[in-house]
Amino acid sequence: MRLTVVGAINVDLTARVSRAPARGETVGDGSLTRQAGGKGANQAAAAARLGADVRLLGAVGDDAEGREMRRELARAGVDVSSVQTVPDATGTALIVVDSEGENSIVVCPGANASIDSGALRVEPGEALLVQLEVRDEVVVAAARQATGMFAVNASPARKIPHEVLHRADLIIVNETEYGQLPEVHDVPLLAVTLGAAGAILLERGVEVARAVGLTTDVRNSVGAGDAFAAALMISIARGDAYPQALQLACAVGAAAVADERSQPSLNLLDSYAR
Repeated sequence: MRLTVVGAINVDLTARVSRAPARGETVGDGSLTRQAGGKGANQAAAAARLGADVRLLGAVGDDAEGREMRRELARAGVDVSSVQTVPDATGTALIVVDSEGENSIVVCPGANASIDSGALRVEPGEALLVQLEVRDEVVVAAARQATGMFAVNASPARKIPHEVLHRADLIIVNETEYGQLPEVHDVPLLAVTLGAAGAILLERGVEVARAVGLTTDVRNSVGAGDAFAAALMISIARGDAYPQALQLACAVGAAAVADERSQPSLNLLDSYAR
């Protein structure tokens, strides 16, 4: 299937520590890694590795980091021909991951804040997946062009533009975002991830599917929600039944947390069927 993703592209600077520092505290046992990240890039890379034909709309800087992110995405199988190059530095995320795989993140958007919404081009009929790590006008521009299935991963949580909310066929949130965004509670289709407990799918507020979580070794939860979103989007867009789509997405999310990278190595989607 053909999928276009609109979203952020970041360099992830990740410090792994035994425990995250408290306010005002220094923890000295960290190890630092530098990886490809950003919610848009993570979802595009995951979808491509799951077997979709994926194009990413976003922006990087005219710098070494931007060129590196393009190469990483292309290596994952993502079409980067529509990624814009802007004067600002490529976005960066500063991430702390503790021994249990839990994370805290500070995003410095850089080039992601300079995406030219007027230059976005969504092809007629193609499925479209967006997040909220880019400016509202970018998300609105994408929604206005969407004629195929349109999904919104409402993360990071903030007020969703009215036009986007009412155009969305599917909204994806975690438990915390669900509590912060009461406006999504009665949308046509809502997926809520529940961490280790799995996920539920609600149609106009009524539960229509539930999937259990899979036991796995947690290495890094940064890319898990993005992998889940990519898998759920692909599965529903191709016509899978809701319970099957949700279970596949949970299995992919479990595979993602077992990988140290924000853009984990994944197999074709149907290999996760139980």
